[in-house]
Amino acid sequence: MHVTIVGSGYVGLVSGTCFADFGHDVVCVDKDQTKIDALKGGRIPIFEPGLDQLVASNVKAGRLSFSTELADAVGKADTVFIAVGTPSRRGDGFADLSYVYAAAKEIAQSLQGYTVIVTKSTVPVGTGDEVERIIREANPSADFSVVSNPEFLREGAAIEDFKRPDRIVIGCDDERGGAVVREVYRPLYINQAPFLMTGRRTAELTKYAANAFLATKITFINEIADLCEKVGANVQHVARGIGLDNRIGGKFLHAGPGYGGSCFPKDTLALVKTARDYEAPTRIVEAVVAVNDARKSAMARKVVAACGGSVRGKRVALLGLTFKPNTDDMRDAPSLAIVASLKDGGALISAYDPEGMEAAKALMDGIDYAADAYACIEGADAVVIVTEWDEFRALDFDRLKRIMKAPVMVDLRNVYPPEDVTKRGFTYVSIGRPDEAARS
Repeated sequence: MHVTIVGSGYVGLVSGTCFADFGHDVVCVDKDQTKIDALKGGRIPIFEPGLDQLVASNVKAGRLSFSTELADAVGKADTVFIAVGTPSRRGDGFADLSYVYAAAKEIAQSLQGYTVIVTKSTVPVGTGDEVERIIREANPSADFSVVSNPEFLREGAAIEDFKRPDRIVIGCDDERGGAVVREVYRPLYINQAPFLMTGRRTAELTKYAANAFLATKITFINEIADLCEKVGANVQHVARGIGLDNRIGGKFLHAGPGYGGSCFPKDTLALVKTARDYEAPTRIVEAVVAVNDARKSAMARKVVAACGGSVRGKRVALLGLTFKPNTDDMRDAPSLAIVASLKDGGALISAYDPEGMEAAKALMDGIDYAADAYACIEGADAVVIVTEWDEFRALDFDRLKRIMKAPVMVDLRNVYPPEDVTKRGFTYVSIGRPDEAARS
């Protein structure tokens, strides 16, 4: 089939590349000439493990191409996936749908023959209805369907998620459009991927409900971690104890500095706004948003306490800046709030991240960016593990002790067993694991 992807960002590029790998003829379109030129030159604008090789192999095979010309790509397409950004709107937190609606209007002018327009972007309930209205108004004679097909890709594991999905949700209000989208995903039948065929509005809400629930699990275990520290319990054992209940499950029960990234922050805000507009407030999700925002600043206070109550004039080394490992995404990363709070306290900050430093430099100035972990830590009064990249899991503690001013580690991801660090003479602070619990 001929597939056109409008938007060559994270979702669009991963989706288009995987569709091409299925054997479809795919064109990824973007207005950003610099991005398209880079992709044509084999340079991937995002970091996602394995994506560069997959792009290269499908370009070489002639199944994947890149363009800034929407009209020609849409005219030849059986399906057009809208995968543009929907960032949080300033003021009310609602999703900014201007890029989606602009894409719909432009697509309408170029439709030839029956075409299925698929909203892949994360959009609030009712967006598909508006996309359909825009296209019909702009091109009354067009023969088309509008389908919702939300993405469920984890950054750092997106290719695996796309090719071996937990589920494929297809929301359509006519069987014709739904059948075409099922055909696009037909190569996944051999993997027995579960398909949920439902209404368009249901599909749109499913995406938001899924992300809000996962954000709630993260926030719940973070609050339990705080309680563990007060009562002398171990949050990792608590998480395992409840996660073994198959009604709960163990995923997303890892205590840390709070969620960030491109999805959870904006999607929870958008869901809260939608619920208020429809006078069906989501009080739990509202609390999740508030607790998560407060938690990031609380992590900085944990660092200050580990440094004896003040970081003024002290050097604090941060290992990891991105919101999670295996990505270069800095959107709403906990490090942003942590760095801001530590700088307000007078700290000198050095930082290292394997992939995220270029993106971080655009968001955080007044920081010494180091070439590697040990260069970052040298001369530091404390080292803070903010993101659990694999290369931070086996640090040489003898070397750290030699090059640091003071042997203090704050582990915001619980990477290390406490006894392994304290026996080397370090002051060690983690999440939800007080010393009493660590030695029990």
